[in-house]
This record gives sequence, C-alpha cells and structure tokens, in this order.
Amino acid sequence: MPVNANHPRPISPAASDDAGPNRKDKGYRRYASNVERALSLFDTALQEWADYIAFLGRLLKAALQSKPPGTAEIPHKAVVAKRLAQCLDPVLPSGVHQKALEVYAYVFALLDKDGLSRDLTLYLPGLAPTLSFASLSVKPALLSLFEVYIVPLDPLMLRAALKAIVLALLPGLEEETSEEFARSHNLLNRLKNAVRQGKTKHNPPSDVSGDQYFWQNLFLASITSSSRRQGALAYLVRELPRLSAHVASDPKPKRWGNVEKNGSTEDLPHEIEAVASPEPGLLVRCFAAGLQDEQLLIQRGFLDLLVTHLPLHSAVLHLKVVPRDLELLVMAAASVVARREMSLNKRLWTWFLGPGASAEVDDSIPESPVSPGSSGITTPANGHRLSPTEYFEQYGLKVLINGIKKSFANDSLMPAEKARPFRICLSLMDRWEIGGLVAPRVFLPAMESVWRYQKTNPHNEALSEVLRSAIVFFDGVESSLIWAELIQILYRALEVKDPKLEKAMVSKPDGQLGLVLFVITNFNIRDEEMLAFHIPMATLVVLISLRLRLEKISDQSREEESDTVQTGFKIAIQLLDVIPDRVFSLDSPAQTPHPTLSENENSTYQNRQILERVQRFYGWLQRRSEDVDPPIKNKDIRDLLLHNAIQIVIQVGYFERGLLFLDKLIRKSPCLDGEDQEQLMSSLLESSYDVATHDRGSSKFPAVAALVSALETISNAASPDAWASDHRVRHILPNLISSLWAYISPSRPRHNVEAIRCIWRIYSISPDSQLVEGTIATLMFQEETGHRGQHLQIEAAHRFTTLWAHSSSTTNSASDRRSSLSRSTRKSTGRPGKINNEPVIIARPLLLLLDALFHPKTELFLFTVSWLQSLSSIQNIIDFLVHRLRATAYLAEKPSNPTATNDSDADDATNDVEECFYYLQTVSNLVQYSQTNVWASLASRMDSATFGGSQQSEKADVIEPAKTSSDDEVPGKTVQDYLMQVCMRILEQHNLKQSRPGHETSAVRQTCVSLLQQMLLGPPSAIPLGMELDGSLIKTLNWSVEQSDLLLQEPLMNLILIVLKAQMIKKDPIITPQRRPTSRETIRSTSQASLSTERSEKDRASTWQLTPTPALLESLMFGISSPNSHPILEHWVRFLGGCLPLYTGNAFQIIMPLVDCFVKSIESVFQGVRATFEGTVSAGSPMTSEPITTLNALFNGLEQVLARGHDQLTQDEAQSASVKSPEQIQGFFGNMVSGVFASEAQKSRSATANNHLTVLLCFKDAVRVSFNMWSWGDAGLGGLSRDTTTSASFNYTSLRLRNRTRRILEHLFAAEALECTETLVEFWHGADSRDGTAQSSSVFNLLHTLEGSRPKNTIPALFNAIYSRTNPNVLDPMRKSTLTSDLSDVSLARFLNVYTRSMEDDALDEIWADCMTFLRDVLSNPLPHRQTLPLLLEFTAFLGEKIDNTNFGDQQKMRRDLGDLFVRLLAATFTIKPLAFSQDLFTSSSDEQSNHDSVNEVDTRKATASDDVVNIIASILPKISKILGNTDRVSAATTTISTQILLPTFRGKSFPRNVTASTLDILMTMSRMPEALKTWRKDVADAFNDPRFFHAGSIDYAESGWMPVLRQLALLDKDRMPDLLSRLLPPTTAGIVFGVGATSARIEADRKAQLNLRRVAFLMLSAENDTFVVNLNGLQEKLVDLMTATVASSPSSTTRAEVYMVLRALILKTSPIHLASFWPVINTELYDVMSSLNPAGAHGTYNIPCVLQAAKLLDILLTIAPDDFQLREWLFITDTIDAVYRPSGWKPVALVDGLAESLDTKASAVHSANTPSINNTQQGMRKPLLTWNTIKDVPKESMIDRILRPFLRQVSINAFESTYRMEAPDRKACCEDLLRDLFDDFTFV
Repeated sequence: MPVNANHPRPISPAASDDAGPNRKDKGYRRYASNVERALSLFDTALQEWADYIAFLGRLLKAALQSKPPGTAEIPHKAVVAKRLAQCLDPVLPSGVHQKALEVYAYVFALLDKDGLSRDLTLYLPGLAPTLSFASLSVKPALLSLFEVYIVPLDPLMLRAALKAIVLALLPGLEEETSEEFARSHNLLNRLKNAVRQGKTKHNPPSDVSGDQYFWQNLFLASITSSSRRQGALAYLVRELPRLSAHVASDPKPKRWGNVEKNGSTEDLPHEIEAVASPEPGLLVRCFAAGLQDEQLLIQRGFLDLLVTHLPLHSAVLHLKVVPRDLELLVMAAASVVARREMSLNKRLWTWFLGPGASAEVDDSIPESPVSPGSSGITTPANGHRLSPTEYFEQYGLKVLINGIKKSFANDSLMPAEKARPFRICLSLMDRWEIGGLVAPRVFLPAMESVWRYQKTNPHNEALSEVLRSAIVFFDGVESSLIWAELIQILYRALEVKDPKLEKAMVSKPDGQLGLVLFVITNFNIRDEEMLAFHIPMATLVVLISLRLRLEKISDQSREEESDTVQTGFKIAIQLLDVIPDRVFSLDSPAQTPHPTLSENENSTYQNRQILERVQRFYGWLQRRSEDVDPPIKNKDIRDLLLHNAIQIVIQVGYFERGLLFLDKLIRKSPCLDGEDQEQLMSSLLESSYDVATHDRGSSKFPAVAALVSALETISNAASPDAWASDHRVRHILPNLISSLWAYISPSRPRHNVEAIRCIWRIYSISPDSQLVEGTIATLMFQEETGHRGQHLQIEAAHRFTTLWAHSSSTTNSASDRRSSLSRSTRKSTGRPGKINNEPVIIARPLLLLLDALFHPKTELFLFTVSWLQSLSSIQNIIDFLVHRLRATAYLAEKPSNPTATNDSDADDATNDVEECFYYLQTVSNLVQYSQTNVWASLASRMDSATFGGSQQSEKADVIEPAKTSSDDEVPGKTVQDYLMQVCMRILEQHNLKQSRPGHETSAVRQTCVSLLQQMLLGPPSAIPLGMELDGSLIKTLNWSVEQSDLLLQEPLMNLILIVLKAQMIKKDPIITPQRRPTSRETIRSTSQASLSTERSEKDRASTWQLTPTPALLESLMFGISSPNSHPILEHWVRFLGGCLPLYTGNAFQIIMPLVDCFVKSIESVFQGVRATFEGTVSAGSPMTSEPITTLNALFNGLEQVLARGHDQLTQDEAQSASVKSPEQIQGFFGNMVSGVFASEAQKSRSATANNHLTVLLCFKDAVRVSFNMWSWGDAGLGGLSRDTTTSASFNYTSLRLRNRTRRILEHLFAAEALECTETLVEFWHGADSRDGTAQSSSVFNLLHTLEGSRPKNTIPALFNAIYSRTNPNVLDPMRKSTLTSDLSDVSLARFLNVYTRSMEDDALDEIWADCMTFLRDVLSNPLPHRQTLPLLLEFTAFLGEKIDNTNFGDQQKMRRDLGDLFVRLLAATFTIKPLAFSQDLFTSSSDEQSNHDSVNEVDTRKATASDDVVNIIASILPKISKILGNTDRVSAATTTISTQILLPTFRGKSFPRNVTASTLDILMTMSRMPEALKTWRKDVADAFNDPRFFHAGSIDYAESGWMPVLRQLALLDKDRMPDLLSRLLPPTTAGIVFGVGATSARIEADRKAQLNLRRVAFLMLSAENDTFVVNLNGLQEKLVDLMTATVASSPSSTTRAEVYMVLRALILKTSPIHLASFWPVINTELYDVMSSLNPAGAHGTYNIPCVLQAAKLLDILLTIAPDDFQLREWLFITDTIDAVYRPSGWKPVALVDGLAESLDTKASAVHSANTPSINNTQQGMRKPLLTWNTIKDVPKESMIDRILRPFLRQVSINAFESTYRMEAPDRKACCEDLLRDLFDDFTFV
C-alpha cells in the first residue's frame, strides 16, 4: 500500500488553502473572511506580548463563531500555521505559548484524523521545537496535543515524520525526575507501537518492520542532534534490548558479508533483529557519536550502555556489523581515555576485559549482561571460562589494533590529529591486560607514523607537538618490547638468505634501517636497562648481521649494497656511542653457562647461533618469561664486537665505517688482549698496503683517515713496550704516509688540510721520531710510476710546500703530544736531543727542497724561488739554517795551527768544510732568491732559547765553537749580524793550513763574499744597461711559452726588460695642485719595487720618448693568458711591471686589452678551482700549477695595470684642469676669450673623458671578476651538498681567495668608490631580477666587509649616483657618475633602501648628516626626483626605525627633523604625481590598445610606479608612529594618505579593479590607529556603498582583504547594520504599475535592493559570529516585507535571490538559538519556492536565479544541519532510512523527492553526466552539493535540467550518507561559495 495514497501531498501550503466545493458557500466565505481579518492583526497590532494573546484570542473567536456547521477545514491554513508557529517563539512568555497551544488544540479538534494527517506538514513544524524551551506550565498541554491528536494519526503518515516527532519528544526525557519524563517515555512507546501497526499484511516481508524503522530513526536522531542526545540515552537505557547474545564457537564465524542483506538470521532473537536491522551501522554510529560527545555525563552513560547492553562478545557486533564499523565503535570507545577521566576509564576496561573484570574494576559500574556472580565468559564449545586477558584477546584485540594502526596510517598533517593515537595508546597502557597486548603490535606502526610525518617536512612546531606525544608513548613502552621489535627489524633488513639471490636481494632495506636510525636518534634510549642489556645486544646483532651480509655478497654487488651497509654501520656507531664505558666491564647476572669462543668453531656458524640465541631471548621476554637470563655476558659481547669488527676490517679492507666503529669500540674497552691486537695489527697492515697501492681517488680519503684514527686509538690502548717493539708499526706508518702524500697536492686542494693533519697525528704516535721525516724525504724522490728517482720531483716539491703551509700550527701541537707520551722505549736516533731542540721538525725534506737553489737552470729551482719569495714563515727557515750552521764542526774548531796527521783526519776536515760550505751557500741562495721578505728575518733578534748555549758535536772530542770579538752572547744581536760575523771569521782564518780541502775552503770563502755583498747592498741594486731591443727576442719568448720552456722564459724576460729600459726614457708629467688623489696613495701594488726604481730614474731622464713595438703587448698578453706559463706567472707579472712605465704616451690603448686578458685568465683558473671542489673534475686530471698561486699572480698583474691607468688618468685630468686659468677675466672680454678657446678645450675634455671611460670600464671588469670569486667563497658550493671531508680544505681555499679579492676591492673602492658601488648595484639588480638570493646577499656582505665601502662612503656614493641620473647639473664634476652601469634612479633608490635596512643601527651616526642634507636637497627641487620620491619615503621610514634603536645625538631634535622631512616628502610625492592621475592614465591605456611600444612602456612604468607608492605606504604605515612620534603629525599623515590614495582609488573609474592587497593593507592598518578612526571609516563606507563594489574582479581580495576591514568596521561602527537595513524599502505597487517609466523605475529599485541585501550579507559574513544579534528583529522584518514582493511590485520578486543569500549568511554566522523566530518564515518561504518547480505550479513569482538560490539555501541548511531545522527537514527531504531502504510501492512525502519524481517523469535525464556528484566531496567534511564552480558555465535555460533536477534527485541520499559517515560540516566551503554568489555581477538586474 503506498505510504501517502490516502493523503496526497499538496503542491504547496498555499495551494492547500483551496477549499474546493466549500469555496462557493456564502457561510464559508464569511468564515474565511473573518479568519483573514484576524490574521491581518498579526502584521499591524502586535507590539507587546499581550498583543499576541489578543491576536490569538481574536483568531480563536473568529474560528469558533463563524465556522459553518459541518465544516472540518481551516481557511488560510498555511498562514494560520505560520502565525501559530511564530507565537511559539522562545522569547515570548509562557502565557502566549499556552494560548497558542489552545488554538492548536481547537484546530486539531476541528480537523478530523484524515485532515490532520493531510495537514501535518503545516502544523507539526511549529510544535516540534516547543518542548525544548517550554515552561513547566506549558509542557503538559503540549504533551497532551501529542497524546490526543498526533500519535493516533495514520501510521503511514507518522512514518514520514517519525524522526521529527522523536526529536520533538526527546527533550522530555532529559530530566528523569521531572513530571513529563514518564509521559514522554510513554509517548515514544506509543509512537513505536503506532509505527509497528503501519506494516500491514500487504507489505512484503522484505520491507522494514515498524520496530526496525523506529529504532533506526531513533539512532539517526541521536547521531544528528547532539542537544537531544541526553534524552536518547535515557530512552536507550530503558528500552534498548540487551544485545548480549554470545558468538558461536565456530573459529570462523559467519561474518556480515555472508548474511543476507535484510539482516534476518535465525540465530538472533526478534528484538535484537529489530534493533540491528536493516542497517546495523546506525546502531554503531549512535554509540560512537555518544562516546565522542563533549559532555562527560553522556560519554559515561553510553559507556554504561555498552557494558550492560552491547558487550564486546555480542553476536550483533561479530555477525551483523561489518569490521569497519566495529573498528569505528572500538576506536570511539578507546578515544575516551584521552580525557584522562578515571570514571570513563574504569567503564572502558570493563567493556574491553569482559564481565569478569567488572567486579575488579569498580562496584559502581553496571554489571555486564551475564548471570550474576559470574567471573567470566564461558565459551559454548568447551565450557572453558575465559580470563579477562583471554576475553579481550579473543573479541577486541584485533579490532582495536586495526583501528589504532589505521589512525597511525592517517596522512593528515594536523598535529593534534596525528598525536591523538599516541595519547590513546599511552592511556591504554595504564591497564596491563590491554596495554601489554596492544603495545607490541602497534609500536612499530606508531614509530613509522611519526617517522613519515617527519619526512613530510611540516612546520617545526607541528613536528615538535607530535614528537612530544610519541616520546611520552615511547617512554611508556617496556624496554624489552622496544628492542625486541628494533632487533627484529635490524635482523630482517640485514639478513641474506641465499647468495644466489644477490640481485633480487636488494629489497630496499634502507627504509627499515632508516626507521631504526630515526628511533635511536630522536627518542630516549638512555634508560639503565637499555644501556646495560639491550643496546649492547642490538649493537652485536647489527655487527654480526653486517658481517654475514658482507660475507655473502660478491665484490660486484657491494656498490649496490653500499647504502644499506653504510646505514647499518651508522646505526651501530650511534648505539656504541650511547653505551657507557662501564657496561663492558659489568658481568650480567646470567647463571646459565655460556659457550666459549672456540677458535676451531666455524665463525659464521657461531654468529648465526648468537643471532638465534638473541631472538629466542626476546621471544621469551615477550611471552612474559621474566626469569629469562640474558644470553650473552657484556664482556663476551665486547669480545664478540671486537672480533667481528676486526673480521669486517679484514674482509672489507679500509672500509671507513668499519674502522670508525673499531676505533670507538677500542676507546670503549681500552685493554686489548694479545690475540686481538695481533689480529688487528695484521688487518691494519694489510689495509695499509691496499691503501698504498689503491687508486687514490678523493672518495677513498675517509678510509685513510679512519685507519689513522684506528692506529691512534690502538697506540693509546696498547702497552708502550708492545707498541714500540711491534715491527709492523714501522711498516704500517710509512704506508699510510705514502697514501696521504697523494692528498696534499696543491693542484687538488680538496683534502689538503685533513691529510696534513693525519700526517702529524701519525708523527705523534710514531715510535721513531725520524720515521715520518725519513718517509717524506723518500717520497720526495718517488716518481709517478712508484719507483725511486734520482732527482727531487717537482710534484713532490709542490706537496711539501703545501705540507709546510699547513704545518705552522700543527707542528707545535704534534711535538707537544709526542712529549706527553713519555714512552721510555721511544728514543730518537742520531744526535741526542737534536730533533726536540731544532725549530723545524721536517728538516731533511726542507733541505732537499732548498738544494734546488744550487741548480738554477731547473724547473724545481724556479718553483723553490717562487715559493720562498711568497713565504711568510721564512723566519723559521733562517733560524733552522743558522742553528745547523753553528753546529758544524768546522766552525767549532778554535783558530790554531793544527796539522793533518793522516788521511782520515784530512777526510774529516774536508767533510767539515763541505758541511759548512753547504749551509753557507744555502743561506746565500736564500738571501739571493728571497729578497722580498728575507730582510725582516735577517734583522730579527737572536733567540737565546733557540740558539743559546753550547751545542755538543757528534764527536765526543769536539771543542767549543770559537768566539769572535763580538761574542755570541751579546744581547740584541740580529741574525744578519751573526752571519756577517761568521763570514768575517772565516775570511780571517787565512793562516789556517790546509792540505787537501783547499778547493772546498775557497768555495766557502766565495760564498761568504757573495753573502756579504748581498747583505751590505740590500734590496735591490741597480740593473746594468747596454742591450738593444730586438724583435727576435720577443719571438723567442713567445716560442718558449708555446713549448712550455720555463727555464728559458725568465732569463729572456730579464733580458728584454733591460734592453727596453735602455732604449725607452720617460719624463715626469707636470703635476698641478688641483688633481685627483693618485692611486699611489690608494692602490698598493705587489710590484712597487720596479715602479719605485722607475720613479727614481724619471728625475734624471732625458726628454725624448719612444713607443715600444706592438709585438711586446701581444707577447705580454700571450704569456699571461697561456696555461703553460702559469708556474712562472709571477715572473711575467714582474716583467709586466717593468714594461708598463714604457707606455707613457699610449697607456690607455693597452689598458683595455691587458685588463681583458687578465680577467679572462682569472675566470678560467677560477672555473677550474670550482670544478675541483664541485667534484666535476676527476682526481687524475692534470692541472698545470697551483691555482691559488696563479690567481694571486694574476690579481697582482691586474692591480698593476689598473694602478698605472689610474695614475695616467689622474695626470691627464690635472693637465686638462690647468688649461683654464684660475683667474679668468670676467665681463664681455672674458666671455669672448673663453669663446675663442672653447673648441680647443672641448677637444681636450673629450679625449680625457674617453680615457676616463676606458679606465672605469676596466675597473668595472675587475670588480665583476673579484665579486664573482668573493661570492663563491661567501656562498660556498651553492646548492651542492659538500662532503664533510673537504670542508676544511674548501674553507681554507675560499678564505685565501676572499682575502685576495678583498684586498683588490679595497683598492678599487678607494680609487673609484662611485663607479665600483654602481657596479655592485648592477650585480644586485640583475640577481634580484633573476631571484638570485645568494648573490644578492653576497653584495651586501661584501659592502659590509670592505673598509672602503662603509656606510659613510657608500651612502654618499649612492646619493651621487642618484643625482647623476636625476639632476646632474647640481653635482660637482668630480662627483658625477659616468653612467657606465645600466641602472635607473629607481633601481638605485631601491638598492639604497635595502642597503640601509641591512646596515647596523650604530652606523646611523656616520650617515645622518649626509642623509638629512640629501633629503633637504631633494625637497628643494623634487621634480627631477619624481620617480624615486616613493622610495625615498621608504628610506626615510628606515631611518626612523633605526633612530628608535639608537641613542646618539639629540633624539628629540632628530625625530622632529625626520618627521618634518617625512611629512614634506609625503606631500611632495602626491603633489608631483597624484595617484588619481596615474590611475586614470592607466585605465585609459588599458582600455585603448595602442600599437606604439613607447606608449605601452610609459603606461606600464607609470602603473608600476603607482603600485609602488601604494605598496610602500602599506609597508610604512604600521611604523609611522615611530617615524612621526607626534599624534598630530600621524593624524595629518593618515589624512593625506586617505585623501591621496584611498579616496582616488575608491572613486576612480576603474574601481574596484584598481584595489590591490596593499590598498586593503593600508585600510587594515589605519583601522587599528586611533588617529585615523574617522578617516578610514568614511573611506570604507564610501567604497562599501559604491554600486561597483560587488564586481566579479573583487572576489580575489574579498576574503583576505575586505572581510578583515569590514570585521573591524562592524566592531567599531554599531550603526552600520541599521543604516543598511533602513535602505531596504518594502515593496509597493502604487503609481508605477501603469505609470510612465514603470519598468525602468522597477529595475532601479530592484538593483538598489539587490545591492543593499548583498551588503547586508557580506557585512554579516565578514563580522564575528553573533555580532548582529541585536539587529535580528529589524532584519527579519525587512526580509519578510521583501518576501511579499511580486513580479509587478517595486522592488519586484527578483530580489528574492539576494534575500536567500542573506539567510545563508545568517545561518552561517548566527548561533541557532537566536534563529528561532526565523524558522517559520524560512520554512514557509522555502516550501513555496521549491514547490514552484512542480510542472503544475506557477512560475511567475519565482524565476530561475531565485529558485537556484533557494536550492542553495536548502543545501546549506542540510550541510550545517541546525538542530531546529532537523525538526523540519522531513518536509523537504526523506530524512529516515527510507532514503536508502525504500519500501515497495513507496511514494515520497518530502517535497524535494516528490519534485524529483515529477521532473524525472516530465523529462529524461539527458544531462545526467553533468550532475554534481557527491563522490567528489572530500571525505571527512560535509560540503554543499551546489557550488559556484558547478553552475558557473551552465546557461540559465538549462539550469533546471542540468543542475536542479540532479540536485533534487541526490539530496536526500546524500544527506543520509553524510550522516552515516559522521562528517563534520565544512563551514569554510559554505562561506566561499556564498562569497562567489555575492560577487557574481551577472546576476544583477
């Protein structure tokens, strides 16, 4: 039987007023007229609550007196129902409610049962919410209406309204002691019986029964309405059947999927089936919603209900409920522990542990539905009584674990949601029966959850919150459980089962190992139990697993396994670091015998036994075997670790991680047994041999360093005697030094510093003090093939110099370490005490290198000389040589007349003379070839500590050294004095009789004479002249460069230079007093010697000049640029320095090519250095020379060229300045004279200007290449990850480069500060446009580092640069820029602001006067600076901020001056270029598409400038109080900003398209300023009232910009909403229906009403919740008036769409408690407008946009689901289970479902593909179906078919599924959709 067959649903409430045949009856018409007159009083006469009673009495009287006999109808029943519902407003007193209920009773009595069933949709919505707020006197009458009239209605009609009736009666059950409780309870039971009777015999058995239908709707009511959940709980406690039927003993019980869909089974009783069918998920969600309720009492009640009625072993949960829903219920119950409430936890333990635990937990907890006194559950199969733990393990453990795992697997980034399962698990662990079973199974998922969350890289605060919860959970888990899981992971990740599966074996265990690494890094593993037992065993498992893995993996697969093995070693090392030293000395309390480590036993088999033993141990621990002893003692663990680590080193060789682990392990257990030391030394010996013969790539250096560390540790651990007597040490150490020797090559500086440190560490542990020295000396003769050569290798010399450079600070520390060793067995060989007393430890290699000075025609000689001349520590070499010289036997003999008695004595004498000759000649060579820095060392004082005291000779009979007249002990004697004394002493020994060593003695004397001559003449002597220039010499020089003949180049260059100086004579230019500061004063060249010599020659030079041949310049450029000449590049630079003075006449012609040559060469070498550190150059690739030395030489040459050019420019400018007489004749004659010579002077100035430009371009290139190197050193390797093993070398190299570039940049800035600053600004501008943040920051780092670019120099230079582009005529010519940089005044001003913001606050003292002068000059003539005025305004603001952070000067005066300048600048900015003009120009240019590029460029520039002004003001305004200080100034400034920015913007032609985020930021900032209160409110009101405000283009800034501003306006301006409401005029038809212009007047009225309604909605949406509660009555009155509009009224019914928008905003921003009076209006209006969609309905009043907005209003009501609307939603949608489980022959009662059927019948679903699908909604949030994006492209004529009809068809089932998914409403999505509708200007009339 159809549900509504007897009571067809009317089309609309208005249509139901049609009385049919009674309409023609005169008595009925009189009756209807009386009722209508009574109803009219509601709109006119209601002022007080007494008026409501009078109105109701008049209505009742009209209905009683004039009702015709036999009439059972109420005329105008829709209006009557509406007015009665309005009279039940909660704000009205109970007397009105009683009178209204009296009228209701009369109406219900008048209508028969069928009539009330038919009109139930009209009257029930008004009565339904009354019980929730009714007074005690009203409730009995209300309940009587339900008892007498509603419950006895037709059950089929009650079925549709059942949920609403249940919700209406549930408030009566909230108070169990109240009088209405029993009546409400009985009413619900009667209602259930009435619905049960509705299932007649005509219904098929598959339909839902009445009891099932009632329970399902009760569950729905409890789920959806939290305010009525207390009443639902009270009813469930009394009426819910006990669902405690036990699950069958079948180990695999029949699940939900195997049960028939209707849920009927023979196993469950009928009353249980009635509750759990047809949708058991509603039962589960009812409990889940109650368990998640915010009220503690409700949670406690539902937990009690779970314990008593729905135990965990219930058959309903295991047979009817799907596993997903059971997880939902269990997790909802488990989540109550997060409240940390004991009463909740006790009930939860009882539910989890079964009835046997209820007595143990608390007597107050209700007993589970088992026989009283039972202590557990008895399984039906065998009668076994389950313990609480077994009960939980059988029924709840798996479900709870699955739910917790899913919570951990949730990918949400919300920290609170991510931390929630950790808190639940921690609380569950309070009960050991539960936590002990749960924790082992969820520990790993918990750790993986936080590990994944950390990898997603959220904010640090969010990660910290989640990590805190995880740490607390981790600390609560037992240590044995933690390490059982971690050890299992380690074993599985590192296990290799089959060697044949090596390739398939790579199953990416890195992730599992990474999890372990994350756990041990971020969690507390320093518990005593962990440190003493678990961590040592875990370390042993890792090491054994690594060893077994490496044994089974072939060499080819080790590269693929490197990541896994590296991670494994990293874990092992971290675990080892945690173990205290005392742990390995502790004995474990194990009593069981442990197997010994037998040597005959197979090692691999033994390791596998150990792993199995550890696994069994943790298995026993997990089974609660507390008496289990640890399987291995800690001492045995130490021995096993050491044994396996040694074996790994033996197998893998010099594997760095293995050696590092071994190093740390030995430090942990310093005592090594003889066997362990024997194995370890053998392994290290083998590894050292492998290292020495292995390919020495940079990637192998960490292994060498690890070997050194291991040796150092072993030497400390072993006994001194054993270490010194071990012959293998003497084999290992040379091998390691040989390996390290390859890493100190200067051509590959990646590991220089680290390798040298390792060498000195080897020296500190060497048993022989000369072992390192001898090994290095041997290596210096080793060739590339590995064989020993006869001569010292040039590469070895390079390496030794690198060793020397990095050993200055290492030598002393190494010596100190050696002296602190105090090893009695380590004695140095040779002379006693010699090494310890000498200044230089690596003496033999140094002497081998100095021997190169004896062979001038060798490449090694050239290198040695170059090294000595650049050496800063030459003092050490001088001291060492003097020390050795004094110790020679020849100088030790006293001057006597001994005679050689035999040949052996003669040989000894010869050897003594040769030794003395050797050291004297070495000193002579050193003085000769190191003249630039040796003189300071020779002038140093003799150190008595180093040289004093008598030195013993090797021989025992050697006499003391002879004393000269000036004794050695004379204080204050210098080294030079001592050497001169020695030379004189040797020369005075002419009477010494010599037989055989005559030649040697003569050589000694010659050396002494040469040495004396060098020391007496000093640096440097005159160069002889006499050779002529010949072109063949230059050609030969070029050929030598091509052939890389380094020995030939240097003599040739000296020869050519001597010849050129003989031929070329220069004369000093005339220097006038008016000149630039010469670069001699600012630029220091490294080759000033030659220039100073030339300067001395100029004074006596002749007067003629000659230009050198052009081939000389080509040769210079070729030699400098050729890589072949890089080893002797310093000679080329000196050669260039000698040639530059020869180019006096054409110096500017050679500067540009030379500078270009230097720059290109520098860039080429620098790119090689970068490639070396970035790893793009292979380790074996050749490099011609040391790149740092090459770069230094190139920079020296570049500096010389620039210095020469700048000097010449200074001289030329001085000469051109002298052309003009200082005393010119003024007047007419003077002007004529100046005119006569004007052309000649112009030519001179033009040539000087060109030369000036040439020099400055060269300066610019030099700054560019220097800055590139500086920025590389400043930023490092950029985005590349730098290996930590190269960090020290990189820092050293980059520091040297930065120091050198800093020196040249200092000189360049000192010479041309303006041009250099502009060049850096150009770099910054280019980097800023490319978003080069690193390079941009390097510019400021450089400026803040250089002394020449301090703020006191840079700020004036920037001012001059700006003036040179805006008003150059006011600048002095010396301060003007040459404009070589492509910079605009705007770019310079922006750089000025960024630089000012970056400089220190204390620097303001230096620049304050210059800044004030500059700003005053700008304000005196602001027109040229019109483009930069906004930026200067920002600059002034920065100055104001820095004043606030400093305290220098007169603060009050400075603030006053700065405030005046800021106000004047602000006025000048808008005076010269008003914002309104620029905006209008921009608007016109955008409207008219111009074809001229220049015009477009101007427009774009002006638009950008306009935007800059607004952006700058927006950034300044928050700090304006600091800048101005005075309140009056702040008020004036804000008024100016409002007048010049806000007003033109809001009144411009392009409003609101011209509104930007900065404009709204200005508004928001001004809204917080008390001084701008009146100003900004007026501006916002003007903009808000503009008809163009709701333009579609404004939507971008609606939420982020306008809404915060209007929110502030709503807080401060309480009259804004009343003002808007006053503009809403009621509809009228008088005078316009037939008047002239009626249509245009109606359209104008409609548009005004639409705008005002949208303003109301937008203001309400912007304000805080419940802001306009006081205005709700006025708003309701206006909306009700507008709802009466018709098509012909003014305004017309078109405005209804905006009315619905206001209602949507009202629902979103107002609490439901304040909307009670709106529901009758919304109910009636929504019902009428939706009824208009019926094909038989009228469409005149409601157009398509109106219906669409009404549908959106319904959609948002269903999404938000207010409690009061749930009482009415059954009128519109099917809100019961009939939406899903529809009975046979079902026809809808709800309006929407009926419309969907009617529309589907009328038209087929052609456009169903375009329907908004509910599957697209985001899970977890309830979103509206109808959104702006869904309907934006649908034409109006297709709106019904493509949008509304699919919406009507889906809305009921979507509402049910959203409730079933328990989704929370997405209010943000609702607000965004409403914003889209408000700013849709296409919907305006």
